Amino acid sequence: MLVTSTFQLNLIESAVLGNATPTLVYKGERIEAPALKRQIGAFANSLTRLGIARGDRIAVWLPNCPAWLVAHLGAARIGAMTMAVNTRFRSTEVEDILARSGARLLLYWPGFLEIDFDAVLAQVHPSALARLAHLVAYTEGTSGPPASKLFGVPQHDYLQLVAGAVEVELDKGRQDDGAILFTTSGTTGKPKLALHTQASISSHADQVAPAFGYDAPNTALLQALPLCGTFGHAQAMAVLRASGKLVLMPAFGLEPALELVSEHRVSALNGADTMFEDMMVSSNVGALASVHGGGFAAFATPDVEDFVARAARFHLELFGLYGMSEVQALFARQKPGASVEERASGGGYLVSPQASFRVCDPDSGQVLPLGEAGELQLKGPSLFREYFENPQETARAMTDDGYLRTGDLARDEGDGRFTYLARMGDSLRLRGFLTSPAEIEAVIEQHPCVAIAQVVGVDTSRGTRPFAFVTRRNADTPDLGELATLCSERLAKYKVPIRFVALDEFPMTDSPNGQKIQRVRLREMALMQVEAPG
Repeated sequence: MLVTSTFQLNLIESAVLGNATPTLVYKGERIEAPALKRQIGAFANSLTRLGIARGDRIAVWLPNCPAWLVAHLGAARIGAMTMAVNTRFRSTEVEDILARSGARLLLYWPGFLEIDFDAVLAQVHPSALARLAHLVAYTEGTSGPPASKLFGVPQHDYLQLVAGAVEVELDKGRQDDGAILFTTSGTTGKPKLALHTQASISSHADQVAPAFGYDAPNTALLQALPLCGTFGHAQAMAVLRASGKLVLMPAFGLEPALELVSEHRVSALNGADTMFEDMMVSSNVGALASVHGGGFAAFATPDVEDFVARAARFHLELFGLYGMSEVQALFARQKPGASVEERASGGGYLVSPQASFRVCDPDSGQVLPLGEAGELQLKGPSLFREYFENPQETARAMTDDGYLRTGDLARDEGDGRFTYLARMGDSLRLRGFLTSPAEIEAVIEQHPCVAIAQVVGVDTSRGTRPFAFVTRRNADTPDLGELATLCSERLAKYKVPIRFVALDEFPMTDSPNGQKIQRVRLREMALMQVEAPG
């Protein structure tokens, strides 16, 4: 049974080091709770020795591997915070995030997937890393000092940092200490950094574990979702809290994933609709027999009800979810046993009995009648504390009575659940990540021949993809291939537009505040380009 946590417990005690006895499985190796606890303690001790203290930030730029969890929980043990960095990020994104988080230590895997992460880091301007004091390289199967000499800061070997003694006191992490920063979509071109405390992380894990059945005996979850995002992080914390088995995949592959599901009798599985779609057409689909059900996010499937119905043929009961960085993933879920139509919808019932929601008129702020669409507002123990060092955005996001303005369109169904309908703003959901078009536009506008860039989302058979329009800065037409190369070098692959189109001018419309670019018209033009033969 799950042991109920109190707020006297910090993240480490409630998630891993208390009565919980989780197991990690990674590349055929089992790491039981005692070994995991020892590594966490040793890493926490090494951080203290390196001068990392309460309130400091360590950036973790790793895929799903035990070191990610050891670093995260070790930092929390001394009251430090983890800055979660997506491994898909490249120089522009990494530079911005490290600078604004003020990270004092960066942990990364130089050769992951044979990507030259040192070369990516070399493109980061030194002025953006004024507070960086240590660089830690993670390697597998080898030990020794890292070869890179970036930024003129001391270099360390992760394996040596977790091999030392355990001397740090257990109770140094407090409930109100910052625990982790997730990147989230911004309106100014830069993602905001949503800061969660140890209390919000541990209390959410307490609620998610029983709500999703992770406290059942022999629970095993395939950790294919990235730990750097709240979707992957929330499920991992809940399974660790409930003494379950976490099967880690550093990079998702369809057939390897199914083999792991079969080998470890995985009972819990969450992911994007595309992941489940691919699994259901695999010749090895029988491997899903041990999976009781799973939550999904609908990113690409055009007919979600048909998708959920087809999954049932494989005895796989899928259900819609709701979450965001500010309240964490798995904040709400549709109930198993409900109709296909209901389970196919995003949203659902709140996981925490202490949480609440309401649907309001986005202009007046008044609560709307049941069944009427409006802005979803949320409150609960899993709510973030703030956007890191951004009080203006934090104040803008919150109501006077403590509800989060999500910017999502939803409907109150009147039976304790809500249905998610759409994103209210212009943010794009790309490969599961909410992305601001302004972030992509800012990179494109670095090209000397581009005056203005506009990025819109266009629906394709594999989900929403970015599509870019540009106007000329001078008489020269920008080389569209150069624009693609520029974005590929400085942005994650899923943010690179599938096409670039140069226009003499953007379609405009008059408004009380002046002329505005017709983004709706641009979306129509993009769709025509994508659907055109050839």
